[in-house]
Amino acid sequence: MNRFSRDQIAARVAQDIPEGAYVNLGIGLPTKVANYLPLDKEVFLHSENGLLGMGPAPAPGEEDEDLINAGKQPVTLLTGGAYFHHGDSFAMMRGGHLDICVLGAFQVSASGDLANWHTGVPDAIPAVGGAMDLAIGAKQVFVMMEHQTKTGESKIVSHCTYPLTGIGCVNRIYTDLAVLDVTGHGLRVREIVEGLSFEELQKMTDAPLLPAA
Repeated sequence: MNRFSRDQIAARVAQDIPEGAYVNLGIGLPTKVANYLPLDKEVFLHSENGLLGMGPAPAPGEEDEDLINAGKQPVTLLTGGAYFHHGDSFAMMRGGHLDICVLGAFQVSASGDLANWHTGVPDAIPAVGGAMDLAIGAKQVFVMMEHQTKTGESKIVSHCTYPLTGIGCVNRIYTDLAVLDVTGHGLRVREIVEGLSFEELQKMTDAPLLPAA
């Protein structure tokens, strides 16, 4: 069965980021989006550790150990980029100054609830970071994730069973199988990977889906 690669998912997300947007890329898979933003499109990438104006990943051998994102990965800084205090960074996040945040997730519900900081397993290490601030503070929330777990369970569910990060905060979901919009009527399919039917996608999803309009 065909699946979008992680790089293809990142490239697809990059297509939906408009000119002039202020965007936070979450730890993990979302950081790949920076590598697919066209150089002629002005987008301001924010990192919660106090960066604005990040560029793509540095070329091998050109990493600066003092220039990292929130996930401790080496990054570049575009002309005009800025460093600032961690507290100021969170003020941007909480104050509604970010147009989009792109986050990973363990689960997303049919109503746009987000669970991405803890699986509920007693010995699991929680990793909330700034996810709650981003989920509620950003004007739009995009989620990138695999459609299913490694054991074949759907990450898109009617109701989240993991501890919530935010309630009704997700606007769009990008997976290795499809792109879905969270609407007031449910999850609407925008795109499906080539070779997969709507009916097959529904069987792999534990929440009702609506066909593309």
